[in-house]
Amino acid sequence: MVNMSFTPPNKIISRNPSLLPLEFTWKNYVTAWTREAAPGQTDFPHALASSLGVAITVVIVCALFAFLASIAIARFAFRGRIVFIVSVLVVQMVPGEAMMFTIYNMVDDWRLMNTLVGLFIVHLASVVPFTIWTLRGFVKGVPADLEEAAQIDGCTKPQAFWRVTFPLLAPGLVSTGIFAFIQSWNEFLMALLFLKGYNLTLPPWLNSFQSATEATNWGAVMAGSTLIALPVVIFFLFVQGRMTGGLVSGAVKG
Repeated sequence: MVNMSFTPPNKIISRNPSLLPLEFTWKNYVTAWTREAAPGQTDFPHALASSLGVAITVVIVCALFAFLASIAIARFAFRGRIVFIVSVLVVQMVPGEAMMFTIYNMVDDWRLMNTLVGLFIVHLASVVPFTIWTLRGFVKGVPADLEEAAQIDGCTKPQAFWRVTFPLLAPGLVSTGIFAFIQSWNEFLMALLFLKGYNLTLPPWLNSFQSATEATNWGAVMAGSTLIALPVVIFFLFVQGRMTGGLVSGAVKG
């Protein structure tokens, strides 16, 4: 993909492919960045801003909801707790395509079609169950005795949680945050179903960009694909170091 993105379009389809581009060019990236996906539709910078806005908001809100829910089901005994846990797991087994038309009707009834808010709600609903299930394992892995020991040393219950337990849960939050970001960033079907025109996110933008003309500019398509993959790679590399640091820090404090 990266090789083709730097190759002139007339050299891409060849009987003798090369590992590296023999004729290096930046024109594919210029075309992918500046050209509209189709007449009247969005361009790459606006689609990038839309994808970033939805994905980052999903990560923040999902982490908050899932964090509170995982603490509740891991640390507190209440009526219906087992049923709730099993329900969260069962929801993950239902493919999104099976609920596609129901979700479409719900979003249409809420008058959120062709809005990023509607797509955000759908993405959030799809990643929260898995995030709750995963974070529950992290919370159960932190002994409650650590908080009790901190309280004996003079901490209040909230202070014991934020100073002792929360740093140990940070790696779990980072791991689930990576999953939520990638899921929202790469989601194609619902975005294609709900969005059109100027509100496209990157996956449906690339689909429109590829099919806008009869003769597909594969160099520009590969350049667009590379640009779409870069933010995920950068995000993962940045967060991976913090995840490792959190693991080491938690081990020392434990």
